[in-house]
Amino acid sequence: MVSTVSVRAAAKINLHLGVGAVRDDGFHPLDTVYQAISLYDDVTLTGAVVPSLELECADYIDAGDVPIGGGNIAFRALEVIRARTGRHGHEAVEILKSIPVAGGMAGGSADAAATLLAYDRLHRTGLPDDVLLDLAAELGSDVPFSLVGGTARGRGRGEVVQPLDDRGTWWWVAVPSGVGLSTPEVYAHFDKLFPDALAEPAEPADLLSALASGEPLRLARTLHNDLQAPAVDLRPELGTLIDRGEGEGALRGLVSGSGPTCIFLCDSLDGAHAVVAGLRGAGHDVVLIANGPVAGAHLLERP
Repeated sequence: MVSTVSVRAAAKINLHLGVGAVRDDGFHPLDTVYQAISLYDDVTLTGAVVPSLELECADYIDAGDVPIGGGNIAFRALEVIRARTGRHGHEAVEILKSIPVAGGMAGGSADAAATLLAYDRLHRTGLPDDVLLDLAAELGSDVPFSLVGGTARGRGRGEVVQPLDDRGTWWWVAVPSGVGLSTPEVYAHFDKLFPDALAEPAEPADLLSALASGEPLRLARTLHNDLQAPAVDLRPELGTLIDRGEGEGALRGLVSGSGPTCIFLCDSLDGAHAVVAGLRGAGHDVVLIANGPVAGAHLLERP
């Protein structure tokens, strides 16, 4: 019987994030294109007598920003999947975190997705993929995509995920912020700035065509985020950062999701290194390179 399982899940970025007017239930309809990129969290589950959580963070992440105990989404994922399977018992959870925290890159969602898959494999529950996706949607709008990975279109609240055929290799530079930005605050500011927003967001037809072309410059021209304007209005330094990154050679800069991480599409790995050097020279200590698309949550072989 397997006693320990490790699963890796990737950060996400939004190549397109279209936001519709707020609905009566308080949610905004979304039409988004996700991409999983090569910044990862690893989650390890081990059967245990009492529950526990051990956290190890990359040096650019403040562990104090990560909820522990019952407030951690990995524990909530365990509760959800236990309720579905009817199993009892406990697990020790270890999280090795490299995805920036509260940065619009779905690090918590990655941990939740990894936990669901690790639990299924640890206890051999044999849950079908569609059931895991349903459980993921209960935990948050980005969690289903964290299971699927690659490049995918998300609709509804983002939880209805359709994989896309993306054969390109795209190079990104990510600049996280030491100060988070509240997602509800950004959406509320969107409502204030755009009181006449359409009930349903426009479809990302041009971006889908650019993805199929495999051409970085064409993709750069179609990147879009309806939450960028409210995020930059709340945090003007994000706009300054985007201008600087583009000045250093990035094809396009964009706020990631609701922010505050900013991402930059580059023409190649060499181009990404040049942007990194320029941004570090401008005083940004944490500047990360990643490529995409990469796989969704998947098992890691243990030595």
